[in-house]
Amino acid sequence: MKCIHLFIVIVFLASCSTMPAINPPMLSAAQKNFTCPSPFLKEKYQLIHAIEITAAGNVQGAIIGITVADPSTRFVSCAIMTAEGMVLLEAQSDGEKLIIHRALPPFDSGDFAQNMIDDIKLIYFPSQGVMQKKGNLSDGSTVCRWKEENGDFIDVIANKPESTEIKKYSACGTLKRHIKITQTAANPYSSIELQGSGMVNYTLLMTLIEAQQVESESLQTE
Repeated sequence: MKCIHLFIVIVFLASCSTMPAINPPMLSAAQKNFTCPSPFLKEKYQLIHAIEITAAGNVQGAIIGITVADPSTRFVSCAIMTAEGMVLLEAQSDGEKLIIHRALPPFDSGDFAQNMIDDIKLIYFPSQGVMQKKGNLSDGSTVCRWKEENGDFIDVIANKPESTEIKKYSACGTLKRHIKITQTAANPYSSIELQGSGMVNYTLLMTLIEAQQVESESLQTE
């Protein structure tokens, strides 16, 4: 029995990875405080993106994604539709409860809606976890790391003024999501690339069509 337990531990450790080391902040004399990168929404927004889906190295198709996200309540409403306007998936979350209004194949499978909501929150909302480390990566990029309640780690990295990266790791350090956000003064979230790792590796390339601030009570579905 001890041998079996030891084997399980060895397999678990072998499946884990080492997250990038974070060095103490490289503060100059002019810098009094270390500021964590924060590409997240400050107000409630509706964002419309053209989304190109790539899986197994092949482009699978293009869709339109409409998202309403409120950082103050962590409310998310999202819809996926074809270029012709057919709604393939419509769902919302108030931060805890997930409601699916419509889901057509292949978007009705498994936990697709919940995973999509989780990805949207990862992109637009700051972590609710506990700060673990802050400083610089080996290439000089600024980074802050949070630990989520479920054991996952979230790194938010700034390496260019207009570019931010978000990396989500499992509790044992395996990279689960890698998000690259490109923002401009005129177009927040003008380009988002999300790479997902798991049983199926995939990439979403999101190009902004429209971003509009909305009133706090509008566009929510009862």
